[in-house]
Amino acid sequence: MNAIEFSNVNKWYGAFQALKTINLSVLKGEILVICGPSGSGKSTLIRTVNGLEAISQGEISVLDNPIEQVSAGKVGMVFQHFNLFPHLTVLENLTLSPIRTLGLSKKEANERAFHFLKRVNIEEQANKYPVQLSGGQQQRVAIARSLCMQPEILLFDEPTSALDPETIQEVLDVMVDLAKEGITMMCVTHEMGFARKVADRVIFMDQGEILEIASPEQLFSHPKHPRTAQFLQQILSH
Repeated sequence: MNAIEFSNVNKWYGAFQALKTINLSVLKGEILVICGPSGSGKSTLIRTVNGLEAISQGEISVLDNPIEQVSAGKVGMVFQHFNLFPHLTVLENLTLSPIRTLGLSKKEANERAFHFLKRVNIEEQANKYPVQLSGGQQQRVAIARSLCMQPEILLFDEPTSALDPETIQEVLDVMVDLAKEGITMMCVTHEMGFARKVADRVIFMDQGEILEIASPEQLFSHPKHPRTAQFLQQILSH
């Protein structure tokens, strides 16, 4: 059963083609990691799944529906820079959408929020404001906020790239735990250790194209495309 299906997807920004004839099926419950150099189309690709980027050509179906018909909250997204509301407490950030979009009562929304704050080991920060938290804590709040909508698909757009090295691991640990729960995940990341540990498949993109897609073992040990090998050599030597 496919959670996401890309059929001949193209995306242009003016004369620049950001995605070139993307054909890809993501299975339900699959953990798919997308890697590649900056500007290769990785973020554009996952932002098409929840409609943040409109495609120029082709079709995307999500949970067997055209993307325009997917219910609110079915696809969650965790951004590079957290995107928390600075004027709201952690708890208020988590309960806003469940109350407004899903129609939960304040009590139900609070219970759900505390459940997921506990899930990401940060429940004691519920009444603080984002500015009072470390980057790693803010990103865990952002993950909990996505989970409060009980999505079937979670998208991660370089969730650790804005973090300092000490806090990267705490966010990755949360993502590793989530990967065990059967939620479909598409994750753009440069964290190759994470890709090796949890991905079912890894995609390598360059210049808007999927050049290679394989198991982590296959991709890291025996990349077939010379550009993949070159990229991995650069990133793993740092």
